[in-house]
Amino acid sequence: MIRFRISELIAEKQFKEGRRITLLEVAEATGINRMTLSRMINHKGYSTVTDNLDKLCDFFGCSVGDLAVHIPSIEVERGED
Repeated sequence: MIRFRISELIAEKQFKEGRRITLLEVAEATGINRMTLSRMINHKGYSTVTDNLDKLCDFFGCSVGDLAVHIPSIEVERGED
């Protein structure tokens, strides 16, 4: 399963910039629907298009590997995610 680290990246960006960053701000800056971002954050195994990953990498100044992590299926089955 792929888990997106959007919440963590928002927290890191907030710390660096010393201000609050909302999901609406991310949505407006990237052109990604706010509900899509919410689903990426909150729904296990949510699938999205690579264009969204590209936009988020640009916004956060990160690589795809920073944006998403792979959780092995065995850990998901045991509830370790």
